[in-house]
Amino acid sequence: MIATSSTRPPRASAASAALTFAWRGMLKVKHVPEQLLDVTITPVMFVLMFTYLFGGAIAGSTGAYLDYILPGILVMSVLFTTVYSGVSLNTDLTKGVVDRFRSLPIWRPAPLVGALLGDSVRYLVAGTVIVVLGLILGFRPDAGVSGVVAAMALTIVFAFGLSWAFTTLGLVLRSPNAVMNAGFMAIFPLTFLSNVFVEPSTLPSALEWFVGVNPISILADASRGLMDGNADMSDIMISLGVAAALTAIFLPLTTRLYRSR
Repeated sequence: MIATSSTRPPRASAASAALTFAWRGMLKVKHVPEQLLDVTITPVMFVLMFTYLFGGAIAGSTGAYLDYILPGILVMSVLFTTVYSGVSLNTDLTKGVVDRFRSLPIWRPAPLVGALLGDSVRYLVAGTVIVVLGLILGFRPDAGVSGVVAAMALTIVFAFGLSWAFTTLGLVLRSPNAVMNAGFMAIFPLTFLSNVFVEPSTLPSALEWFVGVNPISILADASRGLMDGNADMSDIMISLGVAAALTAIFLPLTTRLYRSR
């Protein structure tokens, strides 16, 4: 009996491997659609609650407050979703899935990069839900569709950079619940101590200074400016710079921890 020989299939490229893992993330949502509740129901609740409960008191009318708060809620909702990048990675780690990934002949960071690319779809869903709801309620951005797309793209890029911080957290902590609790303990204060909900000029001077230098405030200002058609280029560049810095710091750290865990 003669043994047949077969040619080994070519090794997957880095881009191909990363896109495959991104598709894996989207298939997880397909099979468990409840994962999208946090990017659909929660943003709707925030917009309705703050606009109609507090809008009149803060801005004088719900319409004026909706114009102010909607870009901020877009930023908040997308950034909250980044916490789940760390939770998902920690879940794979504790279930032993990561060990299987590490045994595959692929580019080592592919599962990490692919997972975050897949999470970007969740960010897009969250942003779309917010914008559509705003249009239903009467929000009309002066810059039109292009301004909304630009604001959403900037927010997603920032979220991608922030996600690396939470993947690092997902590799350091020992359970998904711990990652979720620690992640929200970090993101909640930064979000509420920003200009997402109120003008900084209404705050005490010390708090106003902190809100002014908070990267989330700067991102919210950039999103408002892009939607209004009067964006400050410095806000956009700072937001992109912070996203690049987060990626530069936490991507290598995440990759190193991923290899050693």
